Amino acid sequence: MADLLPWDRDGLDREDRFHEECGIFAIHRHGDAAAHTILGLHALQHRGQEAAGVVSFDGRHFHSHRAIGLIGDTFSKRWVVDSLPGHAAIGHTRYATTGATALRNVQPLFADMAFGGFALAHNGNLTNAQRLRHRLVEQGSLFQSTTDTEVLVHLIARSKKTTLVKRLVDALDQVEGAWSLVALFDDGIVAVRDPLGVRPLVMGELDGATIFASETCALDILGAAFVRDVEPGEMVVVDGRGVHSSHPFKSRPRRFCIFEYVYFARPDSVVEGRGVYEVRKRIGAELAREAPAEADLVVPVPDSGVPAAIGYAQASGLPFELGIIRNHYVGRTFIEPTDSIRHLGVKLKHNANPATLGGKRVVLVDDSIVRGTTSTKIVAMVRNAGAREVHMRIASPPTTHSCFYGVDTPERSKLLAARHNLEEMARIIGVDSLAFLSIDGLYRAVGEPARMGEARAFCDACFTGDYPTRLVDHDQGETGAQMSVLLEEAGR
Repeated sequence: MADLLPWDRDGLDREDRFHEECGIFAIHRHGDAAAHTILGLHALQHRGQEAAGVVSFDGRHFHSHRAIGLIGDTFSKRWVVDSLPGHAAIGHTRYATTGATALRNVQPLFADMAFGGFALAHNGNLTNAQRLRHRLVEQGSLFQSTTDTEVLVHLIARSKKTTLVKRLVDALDQVEGAWSLVALFDDGIVAVRDPLGVRPLVMGELDGATIFASETCALDILGAAFVRDVEPGEMVVVDGRGVHSSHPFKSRPRRFCIFEYVYFARPDSVVEGRGVYEVRKRIGAELAREAPAEADLVVPVPDSGVPAAIGYAQASGLPFELGIIRNHYVGRTFIEPTDSIRHLGVKLKHNANPATLGGKRVVLVDDSIVRGTTSTKIVAMVRNAGAREVHMRIASPPTTHSCFYGVDTPERSKLLAARHNLEEMARIIGVDSLAFLSIDGLYRAVGEPARMGEARAFCDACFTGDYPTRLVDHDQGETGAQMSVLLEEAGR
């Protein structure tokens, strides 16, 4: 399976980058609900490229289509849309943070409950899912997947509460971690966000239809109007009687994931009231002020490093140049590299431009460093193209801790910044100088004080180790990923 391979099909070390989380979408009271959901998932493809699914409801029956692969490859046929009739639908595009890349793990998950059909799509990660799963199995629950989301389905099914909404609240009161989710039932849809607001969720409107999505770019593709963000701890129910909002969970300080601004969100999205592209340019400007370099030009590592590099160039007065060109046509359909050509690695996606780089002192801007193997190859490629000096600038603080809230990151022992100081990292990567944005600089770029020693405005645990919830499964010695492997092996 793809997520068990140490290398992507393009020859890159798959553990040397952050993997997107998941994207969710929901629409209610629209005649082309499924088609609009598929388009919305297209816009959210950057949040997960392994699999996708859509569940619709036509007033009498639920309809589902789930598939491994990209939206354009698996949902583009007319028969797929025709097989999903109805006025309401929810969808999910997935990168596996827990559970293997198998069809049984593809969301939305669907179950026939005592109160009727119920479909659920989730962006985030439950940090006590394994403990809850063990308890549920001991009580007789039969799990059909290895994803943490199914824990919620069983908690809802076993709840003694009298309504679906009360059952959902009861289930969510038992979980910890991050969860933005949408659900479809025979009366309507529900959208809910955890009290910390770690993962994004927005609300929109199109011709009287109510829409929920992970990012505003999914509204833009439909020509829908942005209404507002779903608030942390808010539950919004949309049914035949209208739109109903409640806050059934205990209020907690907001801790939105700051890495959404660094990398995950699409640059054209507006997240928590901030334009992502503008924030990334401000990040680059802060980086230029904190870590200037005597150089001739600024070059981004495309595509995620481009906005920060623009900001760096503007603040430093250095020219911005595309010294590295990305091949956008290399993807999962490309042939899997053989061992004899695997050394090509990063060149399958990036190629340096000697005419731009030759004899120049280069500031190379990237969004982050994970394991460092890809950065090492890119720096070598830039030097081989004739660069006289390479000064690497990273548009985020050093990544020293793993994420447990829906972002697939390597374990801490594999993170370069967790094992080496700045000088050692510079030597390993092969640069003349290396600098990261400070945590204070990152907070300034998003318009918030870091408030060191106090409650932070964001979740920045991957940089600071300050996790906003208990890591129940991890603290018990088994991460969700480890447990998923064990469960997969047990099922063979």
